[in-house]
Amino acid sequence: MAELATIARPYAEALFKASSSDVAGTSAWLEKIAAIAANPELQQFAENPKATAEQVIGVVAGAFGAPLAAPAQNFLSALLENGRFSVLPEIAKQFRALANAKSGSSDAVVYSAFPIDAAALANVSAALEKRFGRKLQVTVRQEPELIGGIRVVVGDEVLDTSVKARLEQMKVALVA
Repeated sequence: MAELATIARPYAEALFKASSSDVAGTSAWLEKIAAIAANPELQQFAENPKATAEQVIGVVAGAFGAPLAAPAQNFLSALLENGRFSVLPEIAKQFRALANAKSGSSDAVVYSAFPIDAAALANVSAALEKRFGRKLQVTVRQEPELIGGIRVVVGDEVLDTSVKARLEQMKVALVA
């Protein structure tokens, strides 16, 4: 996927520079639009030569649930004119990385076998920020196969305290 990253980088950097006064606001609409654009049927529609940019923007705006801001419409128009609509999820990922670098934070994904309530998540976030030594943007994903405990992924670092991981360690120790 190096090609997607290479294509997405200039768009992400240009959008980041253009939105330097409201990175959080831009990030919010970009994340939502990127999630919408990840739909394979919408990508197929956007690639159809008979579909106009206005039609695709209309579909995205309908799925967005609110009128798109002018910068969002302009950005989508530029992507559609250049045939880069399918790269939008990668652009959002790189934009998020630039925003994190600016704020000195990182994305963290907490995988849990069960839902985590807000108070427990706040405690886990505080402990993780202390452990990793930086501010974290925490998202939670449920993964029942972990059986219990959590697995945390921050960049290329993984902290696995799940029951599944402990059972695997015990299995390796018993087989050895």
